[in-house]
Parts: sequence; structure tokens; C-alpha cells
Amino acid sequence: MRKWTILLFNSLITMGIYAQEPMKSKETVTFGSGCFWCTEAIFERLDGVESAISGYSGGNIKNPAYSEVVTGRTGHAEVVQVVFNPEVISFSELLEVFWKTHDPTTLNRQGADVGTQYRSVIFYHTEKQKELAEHYKDKLNRSGAFRDPVVTEITPFEDFYTAENYHQEYYDLNKSQPYCQYVITPKIEKLKAVFGDKLKRDISN
Repeated sequence: MRKWTILLFNSLITMGIYAQEPMKSKETVTFGSGCFWCTEAIFERLDGVESAISGYSGGNIKNPAYSEVVTGRTGHAEVVQVVFNPEVISFSELLEVFWKTHDPTTLNRQGADVGTQYRSVIFYHTEKQKELAEHYKDKLNRSGAFRDPVVTEITPFEDFYTAENYHQEYYDLNKSQPYCQYVITPKIEKLKAVFGDKLKRDISN
């Protein structure tokens, strides 16, 4: 029995299923799921996420301002760059949160926010992230989890431009603002209901 177990273990290593590679203590991924105020508020609450910074990616000009991005003419998406500890929360878990906290089936739109800057997008930083993102997107579409096909763009990361200071921590600093009350707070409540076991212990709301 012990000999068979060792042979199986060695086979899994050979096939790459049970790789003995050291896990990185930090990884980065860039997500776009509509208004970055929402995306940042969600991901910064997850245990294992060390930072979630609002900004712009995927456009055709350097150092864009919000006033330019919001026109939809620069090609940038509103995104959040997430630095996380994969020993605490895996990339697959982040993907699950990503797809369950916005509508990935609406092209260039999230609710009343319309334009290419609000597109559903994953800017992957490694080939492994690309592989997993494409795998789970295909799995979602084949499973019929959503009524319509998932249209999330999966594209290599190139540049990230940090958004203006007033966009950072926007939800936490402006919870009484109507957009926060009617759009972001319901998302946070869903996050707590579905992913309560993945939240930081010091996050109360």
C-alpha cells in the first residue's frame, strides 16, 4: 500500500498536478467589475488581501485623469489592483468573489454605469492566472450558471495608473452618499452573506 501511494504521488508530480513549487507570499491581479468604488470596497474586505488600489488599465494614453477615462474614449477600464497572499486566499477564491459580486454577462455595463470603462475584465499578471481565469469562465458558461454568456475580458496586464486620491477608500469615507447607499452597500451585504468566512476579522461593515 505504501509503495502504491509513493508511485501515485510521483505520478502526480510528473503530470504537474501536485507540483512542489514554493508558493509566493504575494501576488498581484487587476480586476475590473464596473465602478472601482464598488470593486475596491469588496476586495479590500477579504482576508489575505493586503491592498486594493483603484486605478485605470487597458487604455491607449499614459497617465489618464478620471475626467478623461469617464468619457470612454481612452480605452481604460476602471480597475482595482489587488495584492494578495496566496497562502491565505487563493487566486481561484478571488475569481469566485469577482464573478459573484458583479454581472459578468453585460458588455460594457454594470447597472446604470454604461461605457467601456465599466467593462468586466481580468488583467492577468501570470500565465497561471490566465489559465485559471479562462478555465473558470468556460466552466461558468458550460454550466449555465448565468442566463446569458459571461463576457468578461481576459487580457494580459500592461499598465496600471493609480486613480486620484479622492477615489481611494471612497466607500468607507462616503457611506452616506446616495451611490454608496443604493449601489455599493447591497454588494457589501451580499459579500458578507456569501463570503462571510473569507472576510477580515477587523471589518465590521
